[in-house]
Amino acid sequence: MEEKKFVKFKQDELGIKEYVKNSLGKGRISDVAIEYTPVGEKIIIATNRPGLVIGKRGEKIEELTTVLRKRFNLDNPHIDIKEISNEALDAQLVADSIAIQLERKGSLKFKIIAYKALDSIMKAGALGTELALSGKLPSERAKTWRFAQGYLKKTGDPSKVVNKAIAQARTQMGVIGIKVKILPPDAHIHDQIKINDSVLQAINRNKIEEAEKQQVKKKPKKKGDNN
Repeated sequence: MEEKKFVKFKQDELGIKEYVKNSLGKGRISDVAIEYTPVGEKIIIATNRPGLVIGKRGEKIEELTTVLRKRFNLDNPHIDIKEISNEALDAQLVADSIAIQLERKGSLKFKIIAYKALDSIMKAGALGTELALSGKLPSERAKTWRFAQGYLKKTGDPSKVVNKAIAQARTQMGVIGIKVKILPPDAHIHDQIKINDSVLQAINRNKIEEAEKQQVKKKPKKKGDNN
C-alpha cells in the first residue's frame, strides 16, 4: 500500500508541474519545484519572464493558486517566482525556444536554428554545448543530427554539472525530439587546468633562461682558449 501511495503522490506532483508549464505557456518556464512546509505547499517557478507569469497586479498568480487548490486538492499553495537572468544558459528554455522556432519556421530550417542556438549559448559564456535533433528533418527517414561546440563532459562526476533538457516540436513532417546539454561557465571541472598570470610569467622566465643557456653553449671559442 505504501508503494501505491508513493506512486500516486509522484503522479500528482508531475501533474501539478505539467499543468503549471502548460498554463503559463511554452518557452517561458524552465522548471517547477514543489516544497512541502508546515504551513502549506511552496511551488517555485523558474522563468525568464516573471512579469508575464505574475500578470498585472498578480491576477495570474491568484488564478493559478485557486486552480491548484481546487483541482489538485492542495491545502495552502504558495507560488514563488525565481527569475532566470540569462536564458541562453538554461537548457530547458533553449530547448523550448528551438521547438517553437521549428514549429513556426518549419523543419527545413533546422540547421540555421541549431547553429544560431549554439552561437547564442557560447556567447553567453558557456564552456560547451551539444544539441541533438531527432526526427524526419530533411528526408522521409528519421535521423539524429548533432551540433556541438566547446568542451562538454559526458561521463564521470563532471557530467553531473551539465544542464540537460528535452523538448518536442510538432511539425508537418512529424514530431521532432530536441535534446540540449550546456556546461555553464561556473562549472567546477576536476581535471581542468587553469593558467594564471603568475604561472605564465614563470614559464616565460624558464624559457628565457633556457634560451640563454643554449646561446652560451653555442658561443664559439676564441683562439688560444683551451678551456
